[in-house]
Amino acid sequence: METLTSWFHALQHLVGPDPGEDPERGDVPGWVLITLMTAALVAAIWAVAGTRLVQIFNEAMDRVSGI
Repeated sequence: METLTSWFHALQHLVGPDPGEDPERGDVPGWVLITLMTAALVAAIWAVAGTRLVQIFNEAMDRVSGI
C-alpha cells in the first residue's frame, strides 16, 4: 500500500501543482537578484560616466528652458 501511495504522490507532482499552492507566487530570489544586478550596473555606469551624464543633463535642460 505504501508503494501505491508514493506512486500516487509522484504522479500528482507530474500532473500539476498542489491546489493549495499559489500559482501567482513567482520567483522571489530571482527578482531580488535582478534588482541587485540592475543597481550594481547603474552604480558602475555612474562611477565611470557620472560627470558626463550630469553635463549632458544640464545641457539638455538649458536647451529646453531656452538659456
